[in-house]
Amino acid sequence: MTVTRIELANHIEAAFTTGPATRDELLAFAACSHARPDVIAVIRTLPERPYPAMRDLWTDLAHIPIGE
Repeated sequence: MTVTRIELANHIEAAFTTGPATRDELLAFAACSHARPDVIAVIRTLPERPYPAMRDLWTDLAHIPIGE
């Protein structure tokens, strides 16, 4: 099953409630929300930098489809 932006958002959107989020913070939120291993693998491909908002992820994850 393909990872989608919608699935990613479901697992990590809460990471942005207090401001920018780093890759490690996104990984922690995904793990806490019981994201499947494929989702974790996609997050691990992100560069280690702060992302001010979820929409800023899509530059680095342009290959991830919005939905199925």
